[in-house]
Amino acid sequence: MAMKLRLTRMGSKKRPFYRIVAMDSANRRDGRALEYLGHYNPMVDPAEIKVDSEKVRFWLERGAKPTDTVRALLQKAGV
Repeated sequence: MAMKLRLTRMGSKKRPFYRIVAMDSANRRDGRALEYLGHYNPMVDPAEIKVDSEKVRFWLERGAKPTDTVRALLQKAGV
């Protein structure tokens, strides 16, 4: 089972809001997540990024691979 740290889309039409989640890579984008790690809101200026760094480290130690977008967001958040 390949674990990924990735984004799931929330919000309404033309007002996206994303959650950073840990989930199996075979699940669909908005499928059931194992754990919520934070959120990303690109609609405010500057974009809001909130991340629980302890949870992120927990999943990274267990072999979860972040997607390119999540990796960039984690670097911006300082995790």
